[in-house]
Amino acid sequence: MSAHPTGGPGVPPATAPRAGEPGAIRARLPYLRLPLLACAALAVVAVPAAAVLRGPTGAAGVAAGIALVIVSYLISGLSVAWADAVHPRLIMSVGLVTYATKIVILGVAMAAVAATGWPGLPDMGAAIIAAVLVWTGAHLTWALRSPLPSVDRSSNH
Repeated sequence: MSAHPTGGPGVPPATAPRAGEPGAIRARLPYLRLPLLACAALAVVAVPAAAVLRGPTGAAGVAAGIALVIVSYLISGLSVAWADAVHPRLIMSVGLVTYATKIVILGVAMAAVAATGWPGLPDMGAAIIAAVLVWTGAHLTWALRSPLPSVDRSSNH
């Protein structure tokens, strides 16, 4: 299988670094730009709206929820890109360990925040749901607009 020769959006050029070469991780992260921009747009709209509707605590909850989703997805994306850049056979194990570790840490952290009785928690929960939907929609949009790798059947390789 060979990459799209021009390296269109989301497809690294044929000269992109292979696993183990310098720049290999960065070449595996072009999809991050659109979801990050979408979450930034969400924050620009939702944080001031929460400040008006729910006060400073609501705005802090919304900002924390959006930030939590961004950090969570960045950790996953970077760990899987690292695994793919080191050796593609590591992707599944690194991805699963990262996911399990994140879920445990997030669960413990959210339980600790909930135990404090912080009034911004409902706003944070709503922002988490919204940010996950925005990130997922943006990522899906990126994936659907990116050219797929193609197989050159005319070559003798």
